Amino acid sequence: MRQTVMNNKVQLHDWDAAEHLRDEEDIAFFIEAALEEAPDDSAFIASVLGIVARARNISDLARSTGIARETLYKMLRGEGNPTMGNLSKLARSLGFRLSLVPVDSNGKPIKAKSKTKPGKTTSKKVKKVA
Repeated sequence: MRQTVMNNKVQLHDWDAAEHLRDEEDIAFFIEAALEEAPDDSAFIASVLGIVARARNISDLARSTGIARETLYKMLRGEGNPTMGNLSKLARSLGFRLSLVPVDSNGKPIKAKSKTKPGKTTSKKVKKVA
């Protein structure tokens, strides 16, 4: 919350995260933090995407997602129960995609190990054609 002192009176202003999302890196960190905070709360995630949408242009998002603007506003306020399809369309329109990540028993992401099939090698031999 911002405050301004005028004539010995303090005026308080609401803090809006959208005003501080200046570039793609800010947006990526903001979304990543939100997903770590509440990965299972679709209304919260929709609200976070709404903040990102406000940092951009909501009318353009409504057009690009094919979601009615009124539905988009409702969804972005965290109201109702947004569908996975709508969340996916919105994320894609914002330049992201939803994904599932394996986690351990504490909810921490697990790095996937690459596997090779038995008897197969990871390097391929290329034959030269004369």
